[in-house]
Amino acid sequence: MAPPTEQSEKIPVFKKLPLNERILSSMTRKNVAAHPWHDLEIGPGAPKIFNCVVEISKGSKVKYELDKKTGLIKVDRVLYSSVVYPHNYGFIPRTLCEDSDPMDVLVIMQLNCAISLPYMCVLEPVLPGCFLRAKAIGLMPMIDQGEKDDKIIAVCADDPEYRDYTDIKELPPHRLAEIRRFFEECILYKKNENKEVAVDDFLPATNAYGAIQLSM
Repeated sequence: MAPPTEQSEKIPVFKKLPLNERILSSMTRKNVAAHPWHDLEIGPGAPKIFNCVVEISKGSKVKYELDKKTGLIKVDRVLYSSVVYPHNYGFIPRTLCEDSDPMDVLVIMQLNCAISLPYMCVLEPVLPGCFLRAKAIGLMPMIDQGEKDDKIIAVCADDPEYRDYTDIKELPPHRLAEIRRFFEECILYKKNENKEVAVDDFLPATNAYGAIQLSM
């Protein structure tokens, strides 16, 4: 009688799913990507020093904003007038304001020179979607369609050129005029649509701390 032959174990064959199916499958599990508004910590130094998620880079004519549902950065619109964002613009995570949005913040910082060529310098922007540590130095009160839409004015806490600033009055008057003029230009199209919008005078750092604390 012939000895019984050993049956070789069947090795399972794993079918590699298409990329789009793998992405959808991963989204059904708990290990989904973190949401920058809800999951990113505001930081232990808040309301003075806090994390800021950058939505719009300095020099951009395109207004990007957070898509609340997905956590991705989407294109909202192209600015109506011939202006660009004077500084990086974003929001403070884990905050909620009267307009049901996170607290807005304008972050003043230098742009690093990435490549130096004769008669030309290529500037390196802060990319939308990244986050940085910001330090509040002032507040610009705004009304947008009847609701408060205040803007925190801040400096990058890790930028050696600006990190020692503590209050908005330390900025050059021209810098403040530039920021104010930008927001006045941005809301001009809303005024033409008879919507209630207004930009008020800058307030000191203590007012910024209070506004952030109230939104936390």
